[in-house]
Amino acid sequence: MAKIAPEGLITALDIGSSKVSAMIAQKGDGGELIVLGTGQRESRGVKRGYIADAAATEAAVREAVEQAERIAGTNIENVWVSFSAGGLVSDVASVEFELGGHRVEQADIDALLQAGRDSIDPAGRIVLHAQPALYTLDGLTGVKRPLGLHADRLGVHIHVVAADGSPVRNLGLCVANAHLEVKSIIASPVATGLACLSDEERELGVALVELGAGITNVSLFAGGMLVGLTSIPIGAADITDDIASAFGTRRTHAERMKCVHGSANASPRDNHEMIDVAPISAEDGQGDGARITRAQLIGVIRQRLDHLIGEVRKALVELKFEGPVGRQVVLTGGGAELNGIADYAQAALGRSVRVGRPRGLSALPEAHSGPAFATLAGLAFYAASDPIDLRALPRGHQTVHRPKGFAIFRRMMAAARANY
Repeated sequence: MAKIAPEGLITALDIGSSKVSAMIAQKGDGGELIVLGTGQRESRGVKRGYIADAAATEAAVREAVEQAERIAGTNIENVWVSFSAGGLVSDVASVEFELGGHRVEQADIDALLQAGRDSIDPAGRIVLHAQPALYTLDGLTGVKRPLGLHADRLGVHIHVVAADGSPVRNLGLCVANAHLEVKSIIASPVATGLACLSDEERELGVALVELGAGITNVSLFAGGMLVGLTSIPIGAADITDDIASAFGTRRTHAERMKCVHGSANASPRDNHEMIDVAPISAEDGQGDGARITRAQLIGVIRQRLDHLIGEVRKALVELKFEGPVGRQVVLTGGGAELNGIADYAQAALGRSVRVGRPRGLSALPEAHSGPAFATLAGLAFYAASDPIDLRALPRGHQTVHRPKGFAIFRRMMAAARANY
């Protein structure tokens, strides 16, 4: 019989277009995260990241969490949930105060953050994150701890991620109907970046490409924070559909063909290796079907990849990921498990490319250690870090601070993407 959850447990819930996965973790004595249990179910109610069938999604959520609970031997009540649908926007707003050369006190920082909270305008969207990233002192950026330093001007960069309201509410409703409390809904790129990217990569500049089943998110990190984001409504499931359509087989068999025999790169011997294709009318994959060469399979895969990576290239240009900082790309998500994908993307994009996998978790099952589970791991890291979120501050909250100069503040920019 499952025990009541002890204090300090973290439950991550990743609701994707192909799978719903859950993870229960706990902080160790040294601060490390120890995985206690994981669960996974096929996702039948999510299309392109959006909830299309609430009942099917609710059932998958309940079953995935129950599986993780059985393995962990405990019951949980709340979860940290990922959101990966299109409509996500990421901006960096800046607020600045005149200090007049005074020493920065905590009250000054509190007033600055409150001004930043009041300046956020989501333009009808739901704000998922509003976090102070880095401070500025007299124009000097990258200050992590301004407390105790003298400055004429104190400023802060605020990382804001917002999303369309209805998809977020639908996601929360499905989780609530599964009798779980939503601790927070986290933008997928924010979580995935924590699991796959090093602090130095996020500081110097890196593009994170999440190749999901139904959607591909391209996000840009620089200066230690996410500064740009765009979504492409194409994913790894489209490759599976192309295979099923081209060779007249079921999606399940097409997925197996892609995973077992598929590749992003071709070789001369692929023309001689033969693959059996189960006909779509066959029961349980049995029956007389066609035989194709591995080269034919790779040709279908490459056709879709050419289009997808072409869209990724356009997105990187729009995000101004170019010049000295535009050299490192990290692929993650289920699509990143395709054989040879990193080499293919590196040649197509002309940039250094690696596959990002979750790291830093103890007792993580081998089956959940691949790039397809990076978001799930990132949710646990996000929850454990418990970052400051300005949404917790009420609007108009009065904070004690020096009156001189604090009436003057301005929002420096609506988005900082062009500056990185």
